[in-house]
Amino acid sequence: MTPAAASWLESPVPVDALLAHYEAKGEPGEVVEVPVARDGGVRRVLLYGTGDGSAAALRKAGAAVARRAKGRASLSVVVPSEGESAALVEGALLAAYTFTIGNGRTKPVGEIVFVGGDERELKRGEAVARATALARDLVNTPSSVKTPAWLADQAKAVAAESGLDVRVWEEPELGEFGGIRAVGQGSVSPPRLVQLSYTPENPRAHVVLAGKGITFDTGGLSLKPTEGMKAMKTDMAGGAAVIAAMSALAAFEAPVRVTGLVACAENSISGSAQRPGDVITQYGGRTVEVLNTDAEGRLVLADALAYAHAELDPDVVVDIATLTGAAKVALGQSLAAVYSTDDSLAAALVDAGEASGERLWRMPLVEDYRAMLDSDVADLANIDTMKSGAAGSITAALFLREFTGGRPWAHLDIAGPARAGSDEGEITKGGTGFGVRLLLRYLTA
Repeated sequence: MTPAAASWLESPVPVDALLAHYEAKGEPGEVVEVPVARDGGVRRVLLYGTGDGSAAALRKAGAAVARRAKGRASLSVVVPSEGESAALVEGALLAAYTFTIGNGRTKPVGEIVFVGGDERELKRGEAVARATALARDLVNTPSSVKTPAWLADQAKAVAAESGLDVRVWEEPELGEFGGIRAVGQGSVSPPRLVQLSYTPENPRAHVVLAGKGITFDTGGLSLKPTEGMKAMKTDMAGGAAVIAAMSALAAFEAPVRVTGLVACAENSISGSAQRPGDVITQYGGRTVEVLNTDAEGRLVLADALAYAHAELDPDVVVDIATLTGAAKVALGQSLAAVYSTDDSLAAALVDAGEASGERLWRMPLVEDYRAMLDSDVADLANIDTMKSGAAGSITAALFLREFTGGRPWAHLDIAGPARAGSDEGEITKGGTGFGVRLLLRYLTA
């Protein structure tokens, strides 16, 4: 338990004796509630365990304290003098996050005040939590509001507030972006492509982030079942992570130039929707036979990746997307899959995920599977033409690799951890904002 909390106790019983009475072990997430007399009344002091003081332990501790104070007007948290206190702040603020329309849920603690600790660390934790909360807000917004135009407008607002340059492509400017146009052509809400740019003085490198921004996914004419469609307002979680990470780069004085691309479309059904068997031309001229319209995320990302290679000349490209159910089947909801053509890039992202609490597991780009994407009528198909039903996440990554121009590239398939069915630790039900923290850790390292 944090010894700093002892100064808040007004109890005749020594702290050590109290902890012994409650058989407290000091584990992260453990909270002991002690009533104390103060200002003529009774108040609560929460003694919380910090474990080994690691970032993971402090993140869990902060979340536990914030959840224990749910419904309270305010909470003062005494910050330990040792350890990475930014993680404690992250955990507490993210656990207190809520997104509601109306008054259907119990409100979290209204205000959290952090006492003590290094001011720079506290600000860093707050900035990370704020960016992650932005991503959660974007993901949780209903698709009746969240059209591609709306998402582009949110990116413009973020750019204005964060000092970023912004460009938005609308029709007919999207003429060369055949994947984005094809996916969006069945919807009454036209597609968009968003570019956000952050350029510090003397940047060490240029990194492009590309995010999938499918604002709702019916599956198109390859229609999803009802249950599979209910959570599809969250199918733009990759794009949200890109926008949110970009929003915090100036605050962290990131030493690299970063360009964020968000390919926005609604995958809907109508008489104008693309059909299975259609052949489209992606940015740069490669043709793709669309055998399944529900494999649409890779089509919009292919345009963004091809554009980045042809026009932006990046040193590194990272895309992030809720791309395949296969990744969720393989890794569950706690880890995201990472594929990469560059060992050092993959290692840096995995390390950033471990440090930030957003874990990645490197998956193989199996060359033998590339032939599964060969088409009889186009340069390649958007799904496995052999209909094997296997290696869906790998073949999706191999498809995207075709558009990277051989540059150092990584693909993050976040279909599992981008959404949560319940509150746990710093994660809240709904959109989790996964990817924001690990991208900021990677970009500011």
